[in-house]
Amino acid sequence: MSKFRIMPHNRLQEWVAEEKGYYGAEGLEYEFVRPARVGRQALGAVDSTVQSADGAPAPVMTGAFESMESGRACEVSSACHWAVNMASSAEHGIMWGHAYSMTPAGIYVAPESDIRRPEQLRDVEVGVGYHSGSHFSALQALEPFVPPSEAKLRFIGSPADRLDLLIDRQTQAANIFGIQREIAEQLGFRKVLDTTFMIGFLISGDASVDDCQKYFNALQRAQVDIDLEPERYKHYFEQDVPERYKELVDVRAFGLAERLVFEDYTREMYERTHRWMLDLQIFPQDQAGTAEFDKAVLV
Repeated sequence: MSKFRIMPHNRLQEWVAEEKGYYGAEGLEYEFVRPARVGRQALGAVDSTVQSADGAPAPVMTGAFESMESGRACEVSSACHWAVNMASSAEHGIMWGHAYSMTPAGIYVAPESDIRRPEQLRDVEVGVGYHSGSHFSALQALEPFVPPSEAKLRFIGSPADRLDLLIDRQTQAANIFGIQREIAEQLGFRKVLDTTFMIGFLISGDASVDDCQKYFNALQRAQVDIDLEPERYKHYFEQDVPERYKELVDVRAFGLAERLVFEDYTREMYERTHRWMLDLQIFPQDQAGTAEFDKAVLV
């Protein structure tokens, strides 16, 4: 029997479950696989060598949704709930309906920036990842201040790309989360607008429901351990801190980046989220999915 392939999401829970033997206790035969590189570096645009006509780095028009659309070599992976919602509705997998996670996120600027209020972002390009959590969460969080049709988003690439360009002052503002957000905060960058958002789980069409349940049972036990003694497990962040920042930050001072919530992703949540994306025409017609909740979400 083939192993259940897990694609980690730069969070603690998968590694704590392994350390504690929770997968084995559930009887799950598993292995970890790393996601394919996405963003500027994967496209050969390191150091902004690919540029648009005005000299700015060319936009990266691929992201979390496109990686799911092309197929991920695993049984379970994660992305923002918007992308997972649309991917499952387009039958690129199925959304797990009994858990999600919340990740603190925000639009950050340099310490010396004059931008201090969300209203000031109206005429500022905000770096995001195309069809990824930073894209959708920026539109949603900015909406009380800037209509989505007027938001100025710059499709930079991966979270690592956005952090690098923010640090190098090649973008005035960027929407970041996870390890990149923790690094930026330790280096003194300032949050202008909170964009905390929900992350979902995409299950491959060939995955066993029984194996999926074992995986989530293990993660739930790991979440309790993290809640009780978070300081014991932050060292796992070290493996995902880019080499450039390893000597500049201390992972012991990081927040937890992502917390799993073992509640249902309901029909109402699915339909409201899907309708929001369709109303804003975020996806072209050939990418937008049409599958109803009962087919798109594993309940």
